[in-house]
Amino acid sequence: MITKRDSNKKRSFRVRSKIKINSNLRLSAFRSSKHIYVQVIDDQNGKTLLSASSHDKKIQDQKAKPMDIAFKVGEKIGELIKEKKFKDGFTFDRGSYLYHGRIKELAKGIRSKGIKF
Repeated sequence: MITKRDSNKKRSFRVRSKIKINSNLRLSAFRSSKHIYVQVIDDQNGKTLLSASSHDKKIQDQKAKPMDIAFKVGEKIGELIKEKKFKDGFTFDRGSYLYHGRIKELAKGIRSKGIKF
């Protein structure tokens, strides 16, 4: 019997195997039941360059729905990317999560700041 954990691992492996082919910076998303996190990772050097989450003071102080919070986190990471002047060429790593709901809103928030992936 295939468990939920097995199917998540399988989906995550499938998504990441396609991402590893590219040498772009990776936008890695993680969501828990309450929070959402995103990082810009340089896989060649193995370093996290930028990060944003729903734990940030400005975002956490606002009372909003989880979908709106995910959009705001996406906008925040988009602003940080523009400040650091990274060139376009990101790949979006959604991990084992479906491109739906909060993950989709996170991506929309990043794209709203002009970042292409």
